[in-house]
Formats: sequence, structure tokens, C-alpha cells
Amino acid sequence: MLASRGRLLRTAVRLSRPRAWRSPAGMDLQAVLARLKDLAPLSFAESWDNVGLLVEPSPPHAVRTLFLTVDLTEAALQEALRARADLVLAYHPPIFRPLASVTCATWKERLVVRALEGRVAIYSPHTALDAAPRGVNAWLAKGLGETLVSFQNPRTTPISPGACVSRPIHPSRAPSHPTEGTHRVELSVRHTQDLSTVLSSLKGVSDASVTCFPARTDGEEQTRLSLNCTPEALMRVVAWLAQNQQLYEKTEILALEKPLLQHAGMGRLCTLDESVSLAAVIERVKRHLKLPHVRLALGVGRTLDSQVRDVALCAGSGSSVLRGVQADLYLTGEMSHHDVLDATSRGISVILCEHSNTERGFLSELRDLLSVHLENRVQVVLSQSDKDPLCVV
Repeated sequence: MLASRGRLLRTAVRLSRPRAWRSPAGMDLQAVLARLKDLAPLSFAESWDNVGLLVEPSPPHAVRTLFLTVDLTEAALQEALRARADLVLAYHPPIFRPLASVTCATWKERLVVRALEGRVAIYSPHTALDAAPRGVNAWLAKGLGETLVSFQNPRTTPISPGACVSRPIHPSRAPSHPTEGTHRVELSVRHTQDLSTVLSSLKGVSDASVTCFPARTDGEEQTRLSLNCTPEALMRVVAWLAQNQQLYEKTEILALEKPLLQHAGMGRLCTLDESVSLAAVIERVKRHLKLPHVRLALGVGRTLDSQVRDVALCAGSGSSVLRGVQADLYLTGEMSHHDVLDATSRGISVILCEHSNTERGFLSELRDLLSVHLENRVQVVLSQSDKDPLCVV
């Protein structure tokens, strides 16, 4: 019996030994980039922005560890190198203005040098991630509808719960056109006997399907043709039209717009289910962003007890996005002095949290999103040194 017990004990000890930690299998850099663009298509980015892959080590390049930061400072890059990161996702593009040289003279040049020496790629989504349906602004809007209690007396001073329905202030357009082509050409065939000639000619030069439909013009029945063209095909169609003016009339060339998207775009206009006091909204914002202080400009005629129903928000710098929007409150990281004055003169209160404080908290949510999108094949690490450069003293 003793020997038997001993054997059982040894078996139990063997089973309790911890398994060796295994690093994720990893993915090719281009495969990771494809997943990142699925989450936040680069077409959502503002035209002035510098988004996408900014630094690329020579291929092939496998990504086993992805490092997340808002600002890629030299300290953050050192942290990424210690974590053996293969890819840094820097929310703000560390390369924004063109570099005249890549030396060790300035800190941004040193970032590029040391990233390449360490075989670390750098990718920035910035305003593409701002506009994404599950991006930074959508995350910031969540803080307005939280169920919270007062910091001063959590047991006796409840803050009203509430839900928030939001929509983009400036909706993004879809990455592609709903139909093939960027332009539509419509024309009427002058004589029915020329229809087959015109059809075959247009199909030949445009390599596109041509739709025919009857139309009445000046009391006369005619056949009207419509075809969608790529920019290259449009040039060939226009050249054919110039050489065959006797066969058609009443020509229109229409630019096809990409459709506006309902849940993607810059900023958010949020409507609370129930109005709450400005003081209550301030507490919600501070709780969501984990901030002890925010800056407040009261709108003319407003107090901390004034009711808030509509909130216009923009992560980061919100002046250009929020300007002219009608709401009870603006929420952003920073605004110019004169834009704040303009808002308050219209009775709109303004909460400023400092630029990156309205963005950094999203990285925890992004880490979870990326783990799913990358199928747990890449370890996602959150920077511990990344912080807003400004503090209250």
C-alpha cells in the first residue's frame, strides 16, 4: 500500500508541472497588414494623413509580437525592442512630414534607424482608426452612456444611467464603388438601324456591359444606352464618341460617387436616451478616460446643472471636425482658443482632456480586437511607457 501510494504521489507531481510557454506561431507581415486594413480601411483616413506601413524591414518578415502605442517615442521603441516586437502599431504616424535624411541627428530619424536595425516594422492607422465603426471615436462615445456613481459619495449619490446612440459627424465613403467603374456614360442612338453598330463598338472599346432602355425625347421614341467605365475605359469611350458623332446624341458623362457609410466617419454626434446634468457627464468622461481632471469651458448661460442631451465628440484635436456642429456639449482632446470661444458664445460647453488622453484608453480594446482578428497567432503587447506628454502640476 505504501509503495502504491508513493507511485500515485509521483504521478500527481508529474501532472502538476507547468507546461513550457510557447510563443505564438506568427504570421507574415503582409497577412497581418491585410487584417489591420480589414479592421480600419486606409480609405477612411483623411487626405492629409500619412497612414499605412511606414517602415518595412527587408522581406520575408514574420510577425510574432505586435507592440501597441499611441506615440512612438524613443522610450516606447526601446520598450518594443525589449519585448522583441516584430511590428509596432503606432496610432500617431511617427513619420508625418517628409524626412530629408535618415541619420541619427534627430529623434524621428533615430526611430527609423533603430527600427530597421532591430528588424521592426512600423504601421500607423491614425485617422482611419478614428473613423472605423469600432474605432477610437466609437470607443470614446461609449463613455457617455456608462452607469456610474459619484466619486464623492458612491453609496448615496447615484448618477443616472443612460444609453447613447451615436452617428458619424462626417460619414466616410465606402472603399469601393457599388458597381464596377467610376463613371457612367449615357447617350441616345440617332437611328434604330445604327443600334447594333453602336453597341458592338462601345463594348469593344470599353470592355464593359452596355444597358439599353427605351426613352422618349421631344415626343420621339429613342433607344438610350448606358455603360459604366473605369478611368482608362472612359478615355477610350470619349475618343470613340469624338470620331462617331453622327451616330448618337444627348450624351451625359456622370461621375459615380462611393456611397456614404452609416457607421464609419470622423467624429460622433451622440444623443443620450435621457438628459443628464453637465456635472454628471463630466464624471462619466473622467471615469471612462481614467483622468482625475479635465478642462471645462461653460457655454454662455450654462452651469454645471445644465442638462445635456446631445454631445458632439472627436478624439484628439477636434476643432475642424466639431466646428459648426449643433450640440449641448463638445468633447475632445484639444481645441484652439478661438474655437472654444466660438462654441461657448453659442451656448455650447466644451470639455478638453488633452490630445492623446482621448485616444490612449482605446488601445486596451484594440488589443482584444487584434487578438481575435489575428486568431491569437500573434502576441499583442500594450506599451507601459506611452503617456500624454502634458500633465497638471
